[in-house]
Amino acid sequence: MKRRIFLHGALAAAVLPLTAWAEKKPVITVYKTPTCGCCHEWVAHLEHNGFRVDARDVPSTTPYRAKFGVPADLGSCHTGVVDGYALEGHVPASDISRLLAERPKARGLAVPGMPVGSPGMEVEGTRRDAFDVVLFADDGSRKVYQRYAARR
Repeated sequence: MKRRIFLHGALAAAVLPLTAWAEKKPVITVYKTPTCGCCHEWVAHLEHNGFRVDARDVPSTTPYRAKFGVPADLGSCHTGVVDGYALEGHVPASDISRLLAERPKARGLAVPGMPVGSPGMEVEGTRRDAFDVVLFADDGSRKVYQRYAARR
């Protein structure tokens, strides 16, 4: 009985800080077209990882990419914004969390195109393409923020 109480207390002690941290995560506003299924799946990925999402259906995401300073060649199918950072395409939630923790001087993160296997682009039973998460800045500079290997 004492062991069960101890384990229950230990579990609560581990979960409560995580719950409090998740509640402090900022809202990600996502601009997407209403008919895009992978955008819906990316939003679900964010929510599953503790983010709150304000998904807004728009006729075109192009004006939002321009508004938030996303270079055209880094474009994808949806654009998000969180705490002053732009998020373009299928950026993994873990990289968004890292961005918000590190707070680099940058405009945002992008996963150009729509790589198979990136969050929201998973197809059960198929490969995952290699893809990079790109950190981009207002001065035009870019660097690979995180690299994901292909998997079969």
